[in-house]
Amino acid sequence: MTPKPPAPSERPERAVPQPHAVVGVGLVVADAEGRVLLGQAHDGRWELPGGKVDPGEGFEQAAARELGEETDLRVAPADVRILGVQIDAKSGLTRLTAAAVTTAAEGTPKVTEPHKILRWQWFAPADIPSALYAPSAAVLRTWRPELTPTLPPVPSYDYLTATEGPATGGDE
Repeated sequence: MTPKPPAPSERPERAVPQPHAVVGVGLVVADAEGRVLLGQAHDGRWELPGGKVDPGEGFEQAAARELGEETDLRVAPADVRILGVQIDAKSGLTRLTAAAVTTAAEGTPKVTEPHKILRWQWFAPADIPSALYAPSAAVLRTWRPELTPTLPPVPSYDYLTATEGPATGGDE
């Protein structure tokens, strides 16, 4: 009988996993009139408040923190609803973005990071500019699917939360 070969050892490059993804959240802040808050970046594109999720944070906590850091608006994490997540790997790095929404933000938006954002402005959904940061366009598409024809195309796999309906396949 031939002896069984020893179990292969873990490949050294897999012994300590390396990061291959960015996890973030984009927050739709809607006011009482149904308008959405967008910030204009220095390159002219518009974006939603949001950013990377810190270690130990949930999407709701990250959205509330980023909103405060970027706009000086305040919202409790309990008042942030996750609509779904998008996965985009077109840039060579997997980007997972949670689409979130709140209607409970308090305060007046201010530019608190002038090196990133020139101004914050409220837009009616029909007036959202087409020059959008891709993850923000994907989040807006999740929030209001009827806006899809007016938003720039963003190839991603969209996974909606159970309360919003079944997951959709990639629209690539």
